[in-house]
Amino acid sequence: MTGTTRSSNGLDDRRKRLLYRCWHRGTREMDLILGRFADAEIGILADLELTQLEALIALEDPELYPAFVGDTQLAPEYHTPLFERIKEFRNLDKV
Repeated sequence: MTGTTRSSNGLDDRRKRLLYRCWHRGTREMDLILGRFADAEIGILADLELTQLEALIALEDPELYPAFVGDTQLAPEYHTPLFERIKEFRNLDKV
């Protein structure tokens, strides 16, 4: 079970891949952070945001998770408005 509540029907291939990868991270905590965000937002992300999401999910969970929970800072190239949006979504979603 992935946990996703969103169907990939109607999404282009790039968005389908991202939705899948957000729910299949390797750690359940990151699945919940990125997967829930992707469920809610993948259909409305702009091309630049999709590129930023692809860069974020290329990072390993042990590097990315502490940045989402506030324990560490990401390198500037990853600390994008999209990262902040996901972080804010996480706080609102109460993961």
